[in-house]
Amino acid sequence: MTEETLSAADGEWELDELADAYAYPEERGASGAWLRANMVSSLDGAAQHEGRSQPISSDTDMRIFGTLRALADVVIVGAETVRLEGYRPARAREVFAERRAAAGQGPAPAIAVVSASLNLDFSLPLFASPLVPTLVLTGATAPVERVRAAREAGAQVLVAGDGASVEPARAVAALAERGLTRLLTEGGPRLLAQFITAGALDELCLTVSPMLTAGRAQRIADGPGVTVPEKFALASVLEEAGFLFTQYRRI
Repeated sequence: MTEETLSAADGEWELDELADAYAYPEERGASGAWLRANMVSSLDGAAQHEGRSQPISSDTDMRIFGTLRALADVVIVGAETVRLEGYRPARAREVFAERRAAAGQGPAPAIAVVSASLNLDFSLPLFASPLVPTLVLTGATAPVERVRAAREAGAQVLVAGDGASVEPARAVAALAERGLTRLLTEGGPRLLAQFITAGALDELCLTVSPMLTAGRAQRIADGPGVTVPEKFALASVLEEAGFLFTQYRRI
């Protein structure tokens, strides 16, 4: 994608325009997988307000959120975000049905929950009534009874680590082996930090919200840092009502 800056001054973007702007690249490395993250940040660096991202978001941000989901094979999310944000299964959207079918995708992306402890409520709709079976990424030493509970609830458990925790690169590989190569992570901040430090992130779709929050909210990536900062290239910028919808890709 070439760098471009577009404004919605003449009206909101059509969903087809957004889908074209955020299309996954054809070249994705040896595994065929491409991992993008979608996050929102206030001007002063807060990824949340009072524990949730919605207060610093906007209607257009949510349209882009929905578009990114509609383009993905799988949405990767941390267990804490599932609990805080009240995650539900992804739904099929008629407006994207033809595009997904042409790309060889099912009606909706799967949700993949990253959890070492599997301390999850498997009676929630995310597990009990998804359109596409929910995946759970965990380590080899996850509690046996929780693995059993996940499978009994209909979730598909993938082991992506030799110990208790999930290894980011192995998570990407495990999903790619299932043919899920268009990957999207929506956080939370701890999960994003893990992907960054492992060098597994290919793209960041960052909404810069024209709001100030102060306080002690998390950054979009909150965890151990990299030894040397890694530079990404700006691919595109969209602007609407002071919100900047940026797209950065690995150089």
